[in-house]
Formats: sequence, C-alpha cells, structure tokens
Amino acid sequence: MKKRYTWIVALWAVLSTTAGASVEDGIGLYRTGSYAEAVREFTDAAQAGDAAGQFWLATMYMTGRGVTPDATLAAVWYRRAAEQGHASAQFNLGVLFLTAQGTAQDDAQAAVWFRKAAEQGHILAQFNLGVLYHDGQGVPRDDALAARWFRQAAEQGHPEAQLQLGQLYDNAQGVDQSDAQAAEWYRRAAEQGLIPAQLNMAVLYTRGVGVPQDDALAASWYRRAAEQGDMIAQNNLGVLYANGRGVPRNDVQAFCWYARAAQQGFAQAQHNLAAAYANGQGVWRDLGQAAVWLRLAAAQGFTAAQQDLTRLQQTYPSLQNPVMMIVPAEGPC
Repeated sequence: MKKRYTWIVALWAVLSTTAGASVEDGIGLYRTGSYAEAVREFTDAAQAGDAAGQFWLATMYMTGRGVTPDATLAAVWYRRAAEQGHASAQFNLGVLFLTAQGTAQDDAQAAVWFRKAAEQGHILAQFNLGVLYHDGQGVPRDDALAARWFRQAAEQGHPEAQLQLGQLYDNAQGVDQSDAQAAEWYRRAAEQGLIPAQLNMAVLYTRGVGVPQDDALAASWYRRAAEQGDMIAQNNLGVLYANGRGVPRNDVQAFCWYARAAQQGFAQAQHNLAAAYANGQGVWRDLGQAAVWLRLAAAQGFTAAQQDLTRLQQTYPSLQNPVMMIVPAEGPC
C-alpha cells in the first residue's frame, strides 16, 4: 500500500489558445495529416516570434512529422517559446532536460522549467515538480513542497497526483498524518481507474482504516483492479471468494481468480491454485497439477510452496518430477 508510482510524462502537442492565423492554418493542416505543409506554416510563425508557432515547430521536430526528427532543434524552439511564457513549451523543455533529449541532462534546469509551467497551472508540470521535490531530484528534498504541488495537480484531477498525495497523508510526509485524507485522495484516483489506488482502497476497507470496515467494498475495489489485469487484486479477490468475505463463498470463482493471477507468475496465487487442485476446491482434484503449480511458486522462493511441495512429494514419490510447463489452468473458468 505504501509503494510509490512515478510517471514523468511528455506532452508534445497541445492546441494553443493564443495561436495566430498562420499557426491556426498550420494546426488545420496538421489535423488533416498534411505535416510538411503544416511545418511551413509553423516555421513562418516561429520565425516571426509567435510563441505558439515556436511550440508547434518544436513539436514537429520532436515527433518527426513533416521534418526529419531533431531533438536539438526541438529544444531550441521549445526554449524560445518557453522564454515567452508558453506553459506547454516550458513543460516540454523541462522534460527534455530531465531525459537528456536534445540537450544535456540537467535535473535542476528541468525543475526550473517545470516550476514556471506549474505556476501557470500546467497540471503535468505540477505533478512532475512534486515528484522532483519528493525525490530530491534537481531540488533539495522537501516533502511539504512535494505535497503542495501534488495537491495542485490533484485538485485539477490528476490521478497519479491524487495517489501521491494520499500516500503523503498515509505516511505523514509533508502533511499531518490523516487516514481519512489518505482514503479520500486514494478514492479519487481509484475512481479514475488507477490500479494502485484501487488496491489501496481495498486494503483500507479490509482493515477499516480511514473508512468504515467493509468487506463488500473491499471486494468491489479488488474486482475493479482485477478486471484490469492486476495479479495481486486477482489473487486477493480469489481469497475473498474462498472465505466468503464480502462476497458469497464460491470455490469456483476463487479458483478462476487464482488461475488468472497464477498465469501471470504471481507466486502466492500459484500456491493458492495448487491448494485448490490438491483439495479439489472449485476444480477436480489433480495432484499432478498441484505439484506443477507448487514447483512454479517454489522456484520463486515462496517458502510455503517449498514446504508444501516437499510434503506432497514425500507422500507421493511419483510426483518428484512433475511435468514443468506453464499451461493454462484447466478447470471451470
């Protein structure tokens, strides 16, 4: 639940609301796929000092549309637009400094340009600046400033910023510890489909931390993450079905969710799937399949699987060398 997820995102093309006529013509050509003609319009505007034209010309060089890709020229034109206060150009220039594209890698310069864009309300710049302050990258580490910038992005609806702000409340980093605030920001991110936030909500409802304890809501959040393919959520949803917590007990559903997670290589789910085969829960009893899945989990260092495999092979010596192949878990799913 404490794990951080960090995205540094580059946004190369944004429609400028202050574009001049030449830029508007270029955008129209861009939208129809006439990239070379669009470049000519953007070049005319850029050379005339139009910040939007400079931004768009940089974007064409960065993406290689209508011109040969050239990150160095992109950086030149982004800087010219950025120096005129173009927020998206400031953001993109920060990304170039951060990732050493078209310019030398320079975290401090990245922070400078992210701050300029962030102060204009640029949501991605606000998030990235929060990440830099949290990690002490290009700026002195400062959790209070990280919280400030994450909050500004979060209040604009940025899901990763909402997750990060929730984690700061969870861990009392830069803000006073508050389980209720952590839950609120996790919920906002989770409702936008962010898997780590959905997992966090499930854990909070399971434990009754920051929210009333509610196994049904825990199961609901695990299901949302599981249906997006998250193997931890799939395994945990299987556990809830196996124990009848928050959902009616259903061994078949438990088996099916274990199988989905096990096929992705999640050792705990492989162990649970092996137990289902060994006990005939939700599937026909098959000690051979149990041994296969135990060995897969054991090979990842999962101690319980290693112990169970040893006991199974001692009881049934014929299972000393189960067929080792990763195959779809056969059963009722």
